[in-house]
Amino acid sequence: MPPRRHPVPLAALVGLLLCAVGVRTVLGGQDRIRGGIDVVSLHVTVTDGGRYVTDLEEGDFDIFEDGVRQDISFFSRGHQPIALAVLLDTSASMEGTLPLAQEAAAGFARRMREGDVMEVVEFNAQVNVLQTFTGDAPAVERAIRNTVARGSTALYNAVYISLKSLDKARAASTAEIRRQAIVVLSDGDDTSSLVGYDEILDQAKRSETAIYAIGLRPTGAYRREFKGAEFVLRQLSQQTGGHVFFPATAAELPKIYDQIAQELASQYSIGYTPKNTLRNGAWRRLAVRIGRPGLVGRTRLGYFAPGARS
Repeated sequence: MPPRRHPVPLAALVGLLLCAVGVRTVLGGQDRIRGGIDVVSLHVTVTDGGRYVTDLEEGDFDIFEDGVRQDISFFSRGHQPIALAVLLDTSASMEGTLPLAQEAAAGFARRMREGDVMEVVEFNAQVNVLQTFTGDAPAVERAIRNTVARGSTALYNAVYISLKSLDKARAASTAEIRRQAIVVLSDGDDTSSLVGYDEILDQAKRSETAIYAIGLRPTGAYRREFKGAEFVLRQLSQQTGGHVFFPATAAELPKIYDQIAQELASQYSIGYTPKNTLRNGAWRRLAVRIGRPGLVGRTRLGYFAPGARS
């Protein structure tokens, strides 16, 4: 388990963090990127062994909420724009591997399609938003390559800020839904954050953002216990329907970033209006089943129901 930190009131923390880094979200003319609170939107990855399956139809999916089968109201297997936050650990221990990490992450910018927006965030002792959300691929790549290794690691702050920036806007209709994802690379335990693990896990579970985590185990003078970071990265990925990777060496990073890009391009978007109409703020478990034998579907593990209207 990650170490416990002194709790900080969330309202005060959000204001402090966002003011400190000057976060603002620029969405290329789009001011809504999430699903509405009365429509649950899922992004489902389907695999057959290590192969992504992209030829399924709506009837191949069964969606369950707290064990109750739901009626699908929206289904798409075509390209949908994505809002992607790329988070790079630029603490001092990353100095030797940062150039390779930059090159691998820059591949996302080169894969951007029409309607996609990306944000670039570096974190060491502080969190710096080097590029707010934009569809300008060259600007994204420049921001990635401008990262410099120094200082300690504020992993939790970086994830929290990115979740909040992705969470600012909601889609008014299914036609406006964007897929949301965070790709975070880190090589060690959090050492500098104001926000704690419990806060970022709660925020991740309340978001519609899939977190893809890459844990690069440190070596040499910076080698230290990695179990805390490993636990955190696994939990964030599992809860949100993303994936976690622990490469043996930094040389595997290009392949991993490529795999994440392939997965994001292979997902199905599914929406439904819950049969449970209670607005009680409770956690609701989600499960997806695929009709074809041997196939496995993966999505976020659940969501919090809306609270009562005032």
